Amino acid sequence: MARYTGPVCRLCRRERTKLYLKGERCFSLKCPVAENSDRQARAYPPGMHGRDRQRQGSEYLTQLREKQKARRTYGLLEKQFRNLYEEANRRPGITGTNLLQFLELRLDNVAYRAGWGASRAQARQLVRHGHVAINGKRVTIPSYRVRPGEVVSLKPVTRENFNVKRNLDVLDRTVPGWLEVAEGGFNVTVRIVPQREQIDEPIREQLIVELYSK
Repeated sequence: MARYTGPVCRLCRRERTKLYLKGERCFSLKCPVAENSDRQARAYPPGMHGRDRQRQGSEYLTQLREKQKARRTYGLLEKQFRNLYEEANRRPGITGTNLLQFLELRLDNVAYRAGWGASRAQARQLVRHGHVAINGKRVTIPSYRVRPGEVVSLKPVTRENFNVKRNLDVLDRTVPGWLEVAEGGFNVTVRIVPQREQIDEPIREQLIVELYSK
């Protein structure tokens, strides 16, 4: 499976906003894009020409950066993201909203929203290693799209995992209203397809639609 394996903090620096790719580190002063950070001097795009990239960009650049921000937030490669957009464009309704709904209903994102992983990458690892089940059946495909009514749960042995228990106890993350929590947080049921107002990611999806529509 192709995936990005490089340093993730440079992705946040490139987008000049927190993408929350590294769990608790993103909430600490070590985060290079955090306010009052002890590394605030590096809060510019990565690379030897990073300081030169701080000038005002074009409309195309604004659209591109928004697409890159959304893609990196959810951990998708370009081909995966483009295919998801094309499917969203074929569906009735608002294309941008359809795209965000597809991203939110990915199994790795549901596991992240449930609080089992400190980051989407950690939640994806739980899925890939067979720790997550849907309606009692193990599913190891992070991109699996969970449907309303399906129950996503952790394996009983995984519920005793230190990292999982710590994430549920320590992380200050509210489970969104389109998920219903049961069994102390180890079971979640997808109640409905998330509406746009229930998706709290600061993504301007219309810019992505405009980019791909060119």
